[in-house]
Amino acid sequence: MACWMEGATLLLALLGLLDLQPVTGWSSRHLSLRRQIRGQHKRQPPQNITLAVILPQSNTHYPWAWPRIGPALERAVRTINADPTLLPDHHLTYAFKNSEDKKGICSESIAPLMAVDLKLAYDPWAFIGPGCSYTSSPVGLFTTHWDVPMVTAGAPAVAFYGGGYPSITNTGPTHRKLGKFALRICEHFGWREHVMLMFSDNKVDDRPCYFAVEGLYTELKSINITLEDRVFEEKKPINYSQILSDIQNDSRVMFVCCSPDVFRKLMVHFRRANLPHEQYVFFHIDVFGESLNSKHRQPWAHGDEDDAIAKDAFQNVKILTYREPQNPEYREFVNNLKTDAKMMFNYTIKDSLMNIIAGGFYDGLMLYTHALNETMSTSGTRPPGKDVTKRMWNRTFHGVTGLVHLDENGDRETDFALWDMIDTNTSAFQIVLVYNSSEEQLTAVPGTDLHWLGGVRPPDVPVCGFKNDNPICLAKTITIHQMVSIVIFFIFIMTLTITVFVYRRMKLEKELVAQLWRITWEDIQMSNLDKVLRSGSRMTLSLRGSNYGSLMTGDGNLQVFAKTGYYKGNITAIKYTNRKRIELNRKILFELKHMRDVQNEHLTRFIGACIDPPNICIITEYCPRGSLQDILENDSITLDWMFKYSLINDIVKGMLFLHNSVIFSHGKLKSSNCVVDNRFVLKITDYGLSSFRSESDTGKDAHAYYAQRLWMAPELLRMECPPPQGTQKGDVYSFGIILQEVALRRGAFYLEGDPLSPKEIVDRVILGEWPCLRPTMDPQSHSPELGQLMQRCWAEEPTERPEFNHIRLLLRKQNKESRTNILDNLLSRMEQYANNLEELVEERTQAYHEEKRKAEALLYQILPHSVAEQLKRGETVQAEAFDSVTIYFSDIVGFTAISAESTPLEVVTLLNDLYTCFDAIIDNFDVYKVETIGDAYMVVSGLPVRNGKLHGREIARMALALLDAVRTFKIRHRPEQQLKLRIGIHSGPVCAGVVGLKMPRYCLFGDTVNTSSRMESSGEALKIHVSAATRDVLLEFNCFQLELRGEIDVKGKGKMTTYWLLGESNSQ
Repeated sequence: MACWMEGATLLLALLGLLDLQPVTGWSSRHLSLRRQIRGQHKRQPPQNITLAVILPQSNTHYPWAWPRIGPALERAVRTINADPTLLPDHHLTYAFKNSEDKKGICSESIAPLMAVDLKLAYDPWAFIGPGCSYTSSPVGLFTTHWDVPMVTAGAPAVAFYGGGYPSITNTGPTHRKLGKFALRICEHFGWREHVMLMFSDNKVDDRPCYFAVEGLYTELKSINITLEDRVFEEKKPINYSQILSDIQNDSRVMFVCCSPDVFRKLMVHFRRANLPHEQYVFFHIDVFGESLNSKHRQPWAHGDEDDAIAKDAFQNVKILTYREPQNPEYREFVNNLKTDAKMMFNYTIKDSLMNIIAGGFYDGLMLYTHALNETMSTSGTRPPGKDVTKRMWNRTFHGVTGLVHLDENGDRETDFALWDMIDTNTSAFQIVLVYNSSEEQLTAVPGTDLHWLGGVRPPDVPVCGFKNDNPICLAKTITIHQMVSIVIFFIFIMTLTITVFVYRRMKLEKELVAQLWRITWEDIQMSNLDKVLRSGSRMTLSLRGSNYGSLMTGDGNLQVFAKTGYYKGNITAIKYTNRKRIELNRKILFELKHMRDVQNEHLTRFIGACIDPPNICIITEYCPRGSLQDILENDSITLDWMFKYSLINDIVKGMLFLHNSVIFSHGKLKSSNCVVDNRFVLKITDYGLSSFRSESDTGKDAHAYYAQRLWMAPELLRMECPPPQGTQKGDVYSFGIILQEVALRRGAFYLEGDPLSPKEIVDRVILGEWPCLRPTMDPQSHSPELGQLMQRCWAEEPTERPEFNHIRLLLRKQNKESRTNILDNLLSRMEQYANNLEELVEERTQAYHEEKRKAEALLYQILPHSVAEQLKRGETVQAEAFDSVTIYFSDIVGFTAISAESTPLEVVTLLNDLYTCFDAIIDNFDVYKVETIGDAYMVVSGLPVRNGKLHGREIARMALALLDAVRTFKIRHRPEQQLKLRIGIHSGPVCAGVVGLKMPRYCLFGDTVNTSSRMESSGEALKIHVSAATRDVLLEFNCFQLELRGEIDVKGKGKMTTYWLLGESNSQ
């Protein structure tokens, strides 16, 4: 829209420069005729209201061609001018321009040029037309920019809806209303899933089918109907077979827009195709009813050999058209239209729905006139275009086409009709449904019924799908080939399954025979006593449940170690069995295979087994940190709850994996069978191989026998022969005992009060007394939630004990911040500490850099920058000779008297004020302040950085600046007294260097220093005393005013010719 506005502005400027004259055409003759008629009245001539008309001039294929519309507009103008109540004191006239190009088709480039031409020539009050959508778009943008109303009964495209063209008022039918008609048809017949839109589009001229289908697409998409679209060109050979294939595969309800001849050919091909015709319905979009213009309303009849098959094919067809107005005014209007067209254009207008467009233009002009009349009655002058347009919108009035109702967007509500072949004998089409867009209701015509080929309305999606791929229909339509395919596929699957089964069986037998778990005793290198003592883990201090050998230390304490050995260079744990020999039956082989297959982070890895008598043993992964029982009973090891929860979680993860594996359960879960590796990861050991192991030969009354059963569930203790592999609920009971053991660290099955022996505890648990004997809980040592978990785990009824996956969730809720294991927690804490340390180091580093900067700034104030850098690098500062520098000395005349009459604090304040002033001034010159001693002030230029011969000029200018500053300087405690400064300057060679180690000073040496001091002491107050050497340096600049003082007697120098420095001129 912005581009059109810019184009309109450019065209307006160009046409204004060209001063184009209006093109005379057909309208000029009528304008002159009307002027002659009006001139006969003997009164003040009325003011003209000019309308601009832009329409196709000669191509009568357009419904809005000038020979069709011109007579209607001419009659409307005569009617308006003859009515004294309409536009009083004004006379309505119009100017016409052609919107066609040389080929006779609407041109979107010519129409806006004609609009600009009319605008410049007549300044029209409103535009009538254009009719084509492509020409209406730029003109509509121009009229919006000019604030001129545009009234048309064309421009049906959807794009004009929505506020982009606020100046357009449309009194004709639009495609958006057509789309709503199609939407109501689909809803009325229950088609809400799938519809196909087919149309002809040559992509030239005004593309009527493209814009019509666009209206359907916009509305149908709003209710999420799946739309398929197919486009073909009528001017090229049409592949009807491909179109029918697309229809068969994609849709059953088709809306088709094309010429009647092409549509008839399509239906003939459809009827000849081998398709279930009763499942299809075609809606022909023929808005002007061209296919119904035959005498008997038989669109299929062309008088050729295809009439018979076309007649049958059109039983699947419904036709969408505009509905012709039924009021008598319209009949009279059409008759007058025919007469006027014949008289004005010698053009014959036939009875057709195209006459609705002429009626729309007539009603549009009458509507504009009434709106203009109402607007002018209030303003009295030409009103703004938008005010007139506003009065036309959302309005209802009676026109020649019946009741004209414009909606809130300025579009006319339109009546549509649906035609159907309700009588197969006559095969004539009649209106069966009518639709009014303002009410949005479909109304059946009395005495008519829709005709469906199969007797019922076809669904939009077939029951078996478009490609018969619905599983419900497959069983009904299965063929011999499909049956053979299914049988072959079934045989293949069965063969594949049997092959896989046999292969896996053979592989299993091969593994059993291979005995990959077997280790010979010669492959194990046993550790000597020193190795065992270094590498073994310290076990429990009691004999409870110990499955390891023991040694007695010299101090009488029992220290227990796991037996270890080396297999293939790696240290392993060795667990002996008490069996004298092993018979390798199939059950034991399977158990050994399953042990090799079980792999988990929280289970000790099974390495193999040795069955060489008498060394029958099981070799597993060795964990050097010892067992959980070791750690809990070792008071030197401190365990916080983070460590405890980490160990408990490791047990839960290991048991959860074990319960879900082929081993199914542990049977001997206790704290001595939970070992800890180097990474502090707890692993469960002594699981599986129930047929391989044997009971200990310890007597049943032995202490160790009952100590091992403290973790055993009551139901297992009561059995004569409990299952060696235990039960899953028994493992949960054992886990509850371990929980109490970890929480309190007072041994397994700790009971508060008088201690009981393991045998007494086991006997009372077996007895099942009420309340059941269970370990003591201490709420001070653990959380209440953990205590509740213990009680649930050692419940008397096995079904009340939770599964390990549920235990895992409960522990996760209790300890949300816990990590997976101890090492992860340690690493997390170390990472946090490292981050805090980095922040601390960064903070200290910044503080160090700040202090370093302050120290360097202080150093640079004491010594020259280059000298300070050498000292910072640790280098020795060598004395340096300078061939030519200029030295400045000054002191205060009468300073001794001032000091005597002032307090020390006042003297210090005086010197501080003075030297602060001096320091600020010398920063503007290339000089270096050497030192101040009392009232003496010493400055040099030309060192430590040489500056050629500029040193004399810099010192001279500085001295003049200091002298000027002294003249205005005020002494705080003696503001009325003038401070008298005496200055001496001399130039020559010096030697400079750092003197001393403590409080080092940068000092100058040489006769030049003494001479400069003599120049100052032999000078006068408020004057600058200059030596001859300095005078020679200053003369090279030719800008200083010097005055000869003459020869004076200088102490230690004899006679010297000196000068006064008076000032600086502008010579240089």
